[in-house]
Amino acid sequence: HTGRFLLIANEQRREQKSSRGSISVLKPLEESAYRCLISYRSSDFGTLYTKLNLQPGIATVIDNFYICPTNKKKIILVSSSHNDRDQSLFISTDEGATFQKQPITFFVETLLFHPKEEDKVLAYTKEGKVYVSIDLGKKWVLLQERPCHVFLSLPSGYRYITCQIQNCSDKTMTVQFAGGTDRDSLTVQDDYIFLQTTSANKTKYYVSYRRNGFVQMKLPKYALPKDLQIISTDENQVFVAVQEWYQTDTYNLYQSDPQGVYYSILLENVRSTKQPEENVLIDILEVRGVKGVFLANQKIDGKVTTLITYNKGRDWDFLNPPDIDMNGKPTNCKPPDCYLHLHLRWADNPYVSGTVHTKDTAPGLIMGAGNLGSQLVEYKEEMYITSDCGKTWRQVFEEEHHILYLDHGGVIVAIKDTSIPLKILKFSIDEGQTWSTHNFTSTSVFVDGLLSEPGDETLVMTVFGHISYRSDWELVKVDFRPSFPRECTDDDYESWELTNLQGDRCIMGQQRSFRKRKISSWCIKGRSFTSALTSKVCECANSDFLCDYGFERSAPLKSQSSKCFADFWFNPEAPPEDCVLGQAYTSSSGYRKVVSNVCEGGVDLQQNLAQHLCPLTAPKGLQISIRGESLAVKPGEDITFIVRQEQGDILNTKYQVDLGDGFKAIYVNLTMTGEPIRHRYENPGIYRVSVKAENVAGHDESVVFVQVNCKSALWFSLVPVVGRNQEVNLTAIILPRNPNLTVFYWWIGNNLQPLLTLDSFLVTRFAVTGDVRVTVQASCGNSMLQDSKVVHVFDHFHVLPLKFTKHLDMYNPNIPEWREDIGRVVTRLVAKVLFQIALVKPGLPTTADLHVLLPANQPKRKRSVTSDKVTRTLYVWLEQSSSHFEISGCTLFFFMTSITRPFLLVLFRKLPGRNVYAQMHNEKEQEMTSPVNHSEDTQNIIQGEEFIDDDLDSQTLGNITQSLWYL
Repeated sequence: HTGRFLLIANEQRREQKSSRGSISVLKPLEESAYRCLISYRSSDFGTLYTKLNLQPGIATVIDNFYICPTNKKKIILVSSSHNDRDQSLFISTDEGATFQKQPITFFVETLLFHPKEEDKVLAYTKEGKVYVSIDLGKKWVLLQERPCHVFLSLPSGYRYITCQIQNCSDKTMTVQFAGGTDRDSLTVQDDYIFLQTTSANKTKYYVSYRRNGFVQMKLPKYALPKDLQIISTDENQVFVAVQEWYQTDTYNLYQSDPQGVYYSILLENVRSTKQPEENVLIDILEVRGVKGVFLANQKIDGKVTTLITYNKGRDWDFLNPPDIDMNGKPTNCKPPDCYLHLHLRWADNPYVSGTVHTKDTAPGLIMGAGNLGSQLVEYKEEMYITSDCGKTWRQVFEEEHHILYLDHGGVIVAIKDTSIPLKILKFSIDEGQTWSTHNFTSTSVFVDGLLSEPGDETLVMTVFGHISYRSDWELVKVDFRPSFPRECTDDDYESWELTNLQGDRCIMGQQRSFRKRKISSWCIKGRSFTSALTSKVCECANSDFLCDYGFERSAPLKSQSSKCFADFWFNPEAPPEDCVLGQAYTSSSGYRKVVSNVCEGGVDLQQNLAQHLCPLTAPKGLQISIRGESLAVKPGEDITFIVRQEQGDILNTKYQVDLGDGFKAIYVNLTMTGEPIRHRYENPGIYRVSVKAENVAGHDESVVFVQVNCKSALWFSLVPVVGRNQEVNLTAIILPRNPNLTVFYWWIGNNLQPLLTLDSFLVTRFAVTGDVRVTVQASCGNSMLQDSKVVHVFDHFHVLPLKFTKHLDMYNPNIPEWREDIGRVVTRLVAKVLFQIALVKPGLPTTADLHVLLPANQPKRKRSVTSDKVTRTLYVWLEQSSSHFEISGCTLFFFMTSITRPFLLVLFRKLPGRNVYAQMHNEKEQEMTSPVNHSEDTQNIIQGEEFIDDDLDSQTLGNITQSLWYL
């Protein structure tokens, strides 16, 4: 209300400013300083301030405050205790004259008033919960526990859901958009809700009109947007700026139909600037006070020029330059080589104006910083003003100034934008034709901002700043009311008619006239002043129509008579995507009336449109997906399938669904109702899920493969010793056995590029001797398993095959851990003088390879040795050693050798409750066969040469005997 101010000020240093509604808050830069706040209230335009005593005798810390947008008398302050253990709300219903304390059990991050219902408030907590109050914060109910944005309809977990605000639970929530949404993409403006989804590096944009279902926004087919920014949603129409695939620092401007679905291009290559934190500023400005007027800076070949439109982007023109400058000298700026260009930047400081200043209460009055010339000059910021909405301009300053409109533009205040302290402001009462100066303070101050009552309906303003870096705020009240002796009467006003740059009076289908105060009248317009005077509807002309979706104009700039033609990708006769058999549709003529244009009669570019009956169309763009987009699930886990169809008839189409495990069903109207299909798979495996849509006109099919995985384990099996450049098989074993599609990544040595296979083995070679670490990763569904082993690469060594008795496989498990343990025991038994490793191979019957190596400190002699000599030497040792060994009291090992065949290793497992012993008998040999073909050359068994010394005898190997007894 008139004269009411609430000031929350800090007694210490102040450096940052912010504002909400009509309450001013001066925030310090440091949090510690922010914790020492004192609140003041003024009811006489800031002449006198009274300290608010929220809690007598208790220091109160104000975290934030909020004003109801529909009733400015209602205010909520958020306060924290000094130890930050709890928070309270202070609620006022009388413009801050009195406050009522209301303790709360949560910590508020943000409060949000309902845009229409003044007592309904949402609270978003620091923990990501949402509370709702319907009595102005006195009682709160938990609305949503999951992290979400704060809107009346809430996206949860980056999905969009809706529910009644008094009864919001899992049962009452409605998923209007089934897929996942991009983080922080949801935007609510007026009647529209926007969000975006990204999949496979492709982004789609959706819109909901008046809280109905989401529909994909239809840009021209080959626009291929990289980014989309909402510019305006006024008057049931959406303006969006789209950065297309070929653009880097420009955007194209598009305009929608009333539902915000179909978009036509208005202006190409609007300049954009990327700000810190990935914010983008686009050089387009909606002129307030006169609907349909926009300013934009177009950048072509590095040259930036300013354009203006009076009919919502249908036609664009350059700004006419003034003939003389502020000193009365000729500007010598003549079109088409020279125009006026303006900077269209927003101010970082919310208490000062941007480079262009307009107000709803001052229609036709535009004041901005720019320059004359062939293009916009970045650091040249002369000030220009127009009082007839951009038709004629005048220069008023040579440097940029901050601007404030008072009394509906009856007083224009200007303060130089500078980093030096000031004590003088300038003001004009005749729309900038003449300017006067005023010393608003006796001591120069650094000006930080200008304040006035919202609506600029008064003649009182406040200048605030500081004398030095560490000084307190200086608030200076400037009251222009004494300069005006009386209230204005009807005789103090004159009218002016809105025209475009060509002088056309019919703009947006009507002739509009406004009134303004005469220059000779010194009077106050006051709160009751209205600028609109008369309006008259015009007959429709070509300029009242723009190109429809799928059509383009040949010359969008300064060419009102240009024709619209269909793009190569668009068929005007084709039925719309939502065309239903039996209904009728109208093919586009290529034109549509500008939204909010009120012209009647005259030219009708949409007449004589052909009517067509909707044909039965084949389904197209059928998709089946899983909610949550995860194609890997666990047995028994609930899965929700969603079926969508981009085009084609729905009512007369049958949908055959096969979930791959025997479940089959036929649905009708499946994609129209949006009914999900819920299912669960009990057994692991890969399931082919398909849906087929079919009608008389044709069919379409969509398939998705679902992997049902159990928790698995991975073992990596490989020969621990290999020869250089010798083929070796690397084997990965996944248990339990899983038939699912698994991708194996093989990382060899320090190579950062893995080898990929779909098989669980890899045949490779090692070219360099030494120790090489081999790692395998198995990717199955949404799980990733890994195992790693080290392989020793040598030039020469021997491999002797081993075979076990068949009883081994009968009484022992066939699992990788058991094979590793057996190999380790055998290695420990025989590897003493010679370095030997026994590797038990996977599969049945159980076999093993014994790798025989020289000790690391054993000198090599260049002599060859045959497998017979190695076998004979080991045979002598085994003959002299014990024939059986008891390991851990449960297993007996028997070694048997033969001169003519490889080693045979007999292993029995102890049965529970009895001791099992066995002796070596000659007849046992008949039960054992060699795993190696006897006809093979012995060099296939002895893998290397120059390995064992010629003087190696049985006595050397015999030294192992005594140690075996102590295993």
